[in-house]
Amino acid sequence: MRVMLVEDDPALADTISRALQGQTGAQVDWTVRGEPVAASLQADAYDLLVLDIGLPGIDGFEVLRRVRAAGLRLPVLVLTGREAIDDRVHGLELGADDYMVKPFALPEMVARAKALVRRARGQSAGASTQVGRLRMDAAARRAWVGVQEVDLPGREWQLLEYLLRHLSRVVSKEHLVSELSGWEGDVSENAVEVYISRLRAKLAGSGLRIRTVRGFGYLLEEALDADPA
Repeated sequence: MRVMLVEDDPALADTISRALQGQTGAQVDWTVRGEPVAASLQADAYDLLVLDIGLPGIDGFEVLRRVRAAGLRLPVLVLTGREAIDDRVHGLELGADDYMVKPFALPEMVARAKALVRRARGQSAGASTQVGRLRMDAAARRAWVGVQEVDLPGREWQLLEYLLRHLSRVVSKEHLVSELSGWEGDVSENAVEVYISRLRAKLAGSGLRIRTVRGFGYLLEEALDADPA
């Protein structure tokens, strides 16, 4: 999984990053300030936001408000030194998914982070999704464009689910390699290009298109005039 960590204590940030990387294999991107967080989350794909409340500049509550106002639904784990019940309630009301008061046990923090990501992915996987003329039934592992059923072998299905979770956001080729690797073996960047090409053809007429953003990766977006090329 990929995690954004917002924490102004470098020593604690390093400890949290090492724990997440060592116990989950996560890629952790760390920032001290909260101002760029919402824009960064919109620009790239993350599975979890770990957010400290006491930050320089805008505090974590304002960061959380901006993240949810931008329509970003990734799980958020709030970390804070504030023990007041009112602060916890305020964070949860703003859209936090879980709340830990410092000092905390690292194994518990890692376990909660994993649980939040697992729950978010499970909710996504368990739902019937419709975007444009594309409909996906995750429970049955079947997909349709209009009334025409679309054959999506395992990796193509997983890739399309991932792109839909990050609709209208650029995802890098490296992240797609990481997402698909370990699932029936590893994949290469060339293989990702092949899967993208196949999905483009299969999404013809769906109102969706996969656009190549040169130097960055791919963007799945709604486009009524979507072209399979």
